[in-house]
This record gives sequence, C-alpha cells and structure tokens, in this order.
Amino acid sequence: MILERRCCCVTNEDFSKGAVWRITLSQAIPLMLAQLVQILYNIVDRIYIGHMDGGDSMALTGVGLTFPIITFIVAFAALFGVGGVPLFSIASGAGDNGRAERIMGNSCGLLLISSVALTITGYVFCKPILYLLGASDSSYVYAFDYLNFYLAGTVFSMLTTGLNSYISAQGFPKTGMLTTVIGAVLNIILDPIFIFVLRLGISGAAIATVISQIVSAVWILSFLIRKAPLPLRRTNIRITPDITKSICKLGTSNFVMQGTACFVQAACNSTLQSFGGDIYVGIMTVLNSVRDVFFLPISGLVNGAQPVMGYNYGAKRYDRVRQSIRFNTFAGAAYTVTAWMLIVLFPSFWFRIFSNDAALIEPGVEAIKIYFFGFIFMSFQFAGQSTFQALGDAKHAIFFSMLRKVIIVIPLMLILPRAGLGVKGVFIAEPISNIIGGLASYITMRLTVYNRLKTE
Repeated sequence: MILERRCCCVTNEDFSKGAVWRITLSQAIPLMLAQLVQILYNIVDRIYIGHMDGGDSMALTGVGLTFPIITFIVAFAALFGVGGVPLFSIASGAGDNGRAERIMGNSCGLLLISSVALTITGYVFCKPILYLLGASDSSYVYAFDYLNFYLAGTVFSMLTTGLNSYISAQGFPKTGMLTTVIGAVLNIILDPIFIFVLRLGISGAAIATVISQIVSAVWILSFLIRKAPLPLRRTNIRITPDITKSICKLGTSNFVMQGTACFVQAACNSTLQSFGGDIYVGIMTVLNSVRDVFFLPISGLVNGAQPVMGYNYGAKRYDRVRQSIRFNTFAGAAYTVTAWMLIVLFPSFWFRIFSNDAALIEPGVEAIKIYFFGFIFMSFQFAGQSTFQALGDAKHAIFFSMLRKVIIVIPLMLILPRAGLGVKGVFIAEPISNIIGGLASYITMRLTVYNRLKTE
C-alpha cells in the first residue's frame, strides 16, 4: 500500500520528500502573490473610488456597505470550493486519484448552483439589505450602483475563488498565481477607463471587476479541463451526496470564517452609522482594505502549507506534518510583528492611499492604531485553524472560526459602544478577539492534534 500511495502522486513535487519549509514556501509564495493580485480586484476599485469627486469619502462609504454582501458570496465559494481542497489533497496523497477528481467535480457543481441562487437573491433583496447594513440615503446611491453590476459576475467570481486552489493542490502554484494576475492586471487597466474616461463612476468600477473575473474564470477552467494531471471532467460535475457531505463538513469552517466576517461587517457598519455616521463607515472601509493586504502573506503561508500537510498526512508522514506546523507558527509570528510595526509607525500613509479627505484621515489614524493592536495573535489563529482544516478536523476548525467572530467580536462590538466608548468600542473589539481567539485556537491545536501526531 505504501508503494502504491507514492507512485500515484500527480503533483510536480512529491510533498513527502525534501525540506518542509522549502516546499511550503514554494507553494506559499506564488499563492501570496496570487492572493495579493486577487485583493487588487477590490483594492484598486477602492483607491480609484476614494479619489472620485475630489476625494469625497461618500463613494468609499457606499462601497464599504457592499462588503458584507461580497463577503457572503466568498463564504459560499469557500464552503463548496476551498472546502474540498484538503479532501482532494488527502485523496491524492493516498493514491485515490478517481476520488480526488470526483471531489473537484462535485465542488464545481456546487459552486455553479449556489452562484445562481445568490445572484437571484441579491437582485431581489438588494435595497432592504443595504439599508439593513447601515446605508443612509446618501450612501445608498453609491452602494446600489456598485452592487447592481457586481452581482452579474457572481458565477465567475465564485468559480475563480473556489477552483483556483485545485490548481495549486496539484503542484502548479505558479499557474494558480497567473489566474489572478491576469484578471487583476486587466482590472487595473479597465478601472480608470470605465470610471474616468467613460465617466461611469462607481458603476464603471464594478463593470471592470466583472470583466476581469470572467477572464480569470475562463483561464482556470481551461487549465483544469485540458492541462491538469487530475482534470476537471464534465462527467464528474455533479452532486454526489456522500462527497457533498464531506466537502460541507470540512468547508463549514471556511464558510463560518467568511460568513461570520459578513455578520461582523454588517454589525460594524450598522453600529458605526449609529454612533459616528457615514464618515466612520468610510474609515472602516479603509481599515478592511488595509487588513486584507496585511492578511495576505500569512494567509498565503497557511494555504500553501495545507496541501503539504494534507498530502503528508495521507502518506502517514506525521513527522513532516509537525515540521510544517512549527514553521507556520514561527514564520507567521515574525511577519505579523513586522506588519504591526509598519502600521503603527506610518498610520496616515495607509489612509492617504485611499482618500485625501481630512475628515476621514484624522479620526482614522487613531482608529487604525487601536484596530491592529495585538496583530501578532492572528498568526496563532491562522496556524491553529489551518492545521485543523488541513487534517480534516472540522469540529475544531468550525468552533474556533465561531469563537473569535461570533462569540467575542459581535457581542463586544454591540456592547462596548453602548458602554460609553462610542465608536472606539467598535475598533477595540478586534484586538480583544485576536488575543483570546488566537491563543485558544493555537493552544488547543498543540495539546490535541500536534501531540497526537507525535505519538502516531
């Protein structure tokens, strides 16, 4: 069985051989670049939008109101797409290529069905949802104009997010990187054309994003169908109950993480609108954008490590899984400390990228210092949760997704402002959740999974 398992490896690299840190970085660096470019889809939109109308922050506030909806869409892509990748890697590492292909095909089918349902729901309930999320009459106009076009690209967005990890999981991280590079570069080119040259404003930003997502989705499908060692076969694009159950069970942690982020953003915007008005919703839009950028390296690191951990776990090389956990912890901690120092030393720089509005920058500088305090503890959250997810421990992965966001952040975000802290209470909730949630996730992983791997 051991011989068969190793001979059936289909990746460019055998993840069971060579230095774990080197293999992890070879997977992670292209993913980091790919995710950086992926974030540019939205970041570039926000930069251009923030400098519309002479730098007025109202358009930026309007786009910020759409974040919970976009995050909710990403949550389903994570549930049905990314949720299947660890199962795919484990099956591949165990030599069961047929099952690996069926898992990928099942993911694709789920992504297609859910994207259609989300698109219809978004168009039907767009207006009441935006007002529920904290829109004012002034900001609603901008939010609706952006979302009206963005929803049209939901199917392409979900296919891009959900299927790209299957390329990296087969040993082609550079190809996965190209997926997002192509789309993002196109988006950067099209944004100023549609926004300023064609004078479509915020609608133009959404149109440029949708076109870019279409190109990315076509690129992914072309590679997976024609060139991948384990191809996406049309006969496998169907819903199989047992595989769907396994994908949903493991993908629920991804869904909860993204889904709770959606509710956190909704509660955040609504509370900020009540205690600070549109300007603080705009500030949170910038904070979310900065956070997305600084999350990328550590997110790319743990995502790059997951196929390595999953493959070695399937191949019963538990010593190498433990090496990967140790490397993730050390590298993640070193990075988050560096990132936190850059934010504290140059707080106004990050705001000026998005807007020159003094009314936004002055209170924003204080907010960003509070919001990112204790950023290092996010490295422990990522290291712990990604390990649970990579090894198929869905129960712990789901719990720690909910702990930080649902159990800690949302209650604090609703209570602290009403306890006399005002808008500061919203920003203070984040570092408290990072410290408690990060330590709880990592310590539990070390005491359970890590120690068990040592005995096995």
